[in-house]
Amino acid sequence: MPFDYAPAPESRAIVDIKASYGLFIGGEFTDATDGTPFKTISPSSEEVLAEVSEAGPSDVDRAVKAARRAYTGVWGRLAPAERGKYLYRIARIVQERARELAVLESLDNGKPIRESRDVDVPTAAAHFFYYAGWADKLDYAGLGPAPRPLGVAGQIIPWNFPLLMLSWKIAPALAAGNTVVLKPAETTPLTALLFAEICQQADLPPGVVNIVTGAGETGRALVEHPDVDKVAFTGSTEVGKAIARAIAGTPKKATLELGGKAANIVFDDAPIDQAVEGIVNGIFFNQGHVCCAGSRLLVQENVYDEVLDSLRRRLGTLRLGDPLDKNTDIGAINSAAQLARIRELSDVGESEGAQRWSPPCELPEHGFWFPPTLFTGAGQSSRIAQEEIFGPVLTVLTFRTPEEAVAKANNTPYGLSAGVWTEKGSRILWMAGRLRAGVVWANTFNRFDPTSPFGGYKESGFGREGGRQGLAAYLTRGGPGA
Repeated sequence: MPFDYAPAPESRAIVDIKASYGLFIGGEFTDATDGTPFKTISPSSEEVLAEVSEAGPSDVDRAVKAARRAYTGVWGRLAPAERGKYLYRIARIVQERARELAVLESLDNGKPIRESRDVDVPTAAAHFFYYAGWADKLDYAGLGPAPRPLGVAGQIIPWNFPLLMLSWKIAPALAAGNTVVLKPAETTPLTALLFAEICQQADLPPGVVNIVTGAGETGRALVEHPDVDKVAFTGSTEVGKAIARAIAGTPKKATLELGGKAANIVFDDAPIDQAVEGIVNGIFFNQGHVCCAGSRLLVQENVYDEVLDSLRRRLGTLRLGDPLDKNTDIGAINSAAQLARIRELSDVGESEGAQRWSPPCELPEHGFWFPPTLFTGAGQSSRIAQEEIFGPVLTVLTFRTPEEAVAKANNTPYGLSAGVWTEKGSRILWMAGRLRAGVVWANTFNRFDPTSPFGGYKESGFGREGGRQGLAAYLTRGGPGA
């Protein structure tokens, strides 16, 4: 007999959310000199959490100047091992304040507390620990003799993994000796602002990390600032293209981690139950708000019915609701605008002839919600099989041969990730060598480690984050005349 879980809410009392937040520049919180303050809301309830300052061009200029002073001053003169000590200290404080960060992330983002608690925060701390170890070993990174930092890094992060994306960018930048001006997404600024407090707690020298909040115009001012040496962006392909155009012809370096439309490929010899868990994790983790989400499921024809039946049963067990309830599997969609996008593309899928299915699912009255959804019968060229939906929507396709699976998997503008499910190691290697994707998971999906590089091809961007390769993105080769 089915049974219900009793509510198990995490307490909000551990988080002290201020009524309003300023900008973090030069080691201090300060008021914006231009720009209109905006409100950040909880996507699960639509309640206003806080008012946040919007940084205008003059505020961005102040932040970049503070970062430049720190780069040419105390941070630039600091011994690499001492830089590493600051990163270790930040990592430990993130661990100590893990529960606070997890609750705040779920409130501001809408993701289930289990994910922010068990994935986002621990992985963020792991990145700082990992890159702390690299700080005094740059000469041994295989990047040439005496590699040097680039200077001031302008970093722009998305709303789907606010704290984790922050750590992906700030940790390697600081380990390499750069200073940072970071802009979080306008819908999820709160954990970045709490991280600013962590920088103060760690006694990080003023100006090494600066955080400016705002929307697209704030990001544009940061990208176009003439004293920014490196731009790192994670977000939509459309914005990534605009950034590439803006810095073309300048000496600025860039890494762009953009959209994806990953194929999760299940062969007939795969362990079906394990594969179904991987499929669910691949697309319904974080409500599908994942650039490398396995949003296209390719199933070998002779196990199609078995996989689909098992998948539908599994979706019927997912619990949608309060992100702070520890039993919740599917949280809230991050914003009204994103919900509208998901609804629009789902309606397009039906209009193009695909069959839509969702398990019985009661949606809360308030907030932004969308049920886990499957589409079958879609064409390879249909919009739901080609465009990034960025929500809990899975398009199911079939294939007969490995060659057909590769052709269908690669038939997309993106090339960020892919998954392969089979018992044959030789087939995994054969597929991985032919899939045009930056990351290929074998018999798993959405696994991340700070030692492993991540990035894509085609319209999924260029450059890598994580691992030694992510460190290289913030260094230039040293030596005479460099």
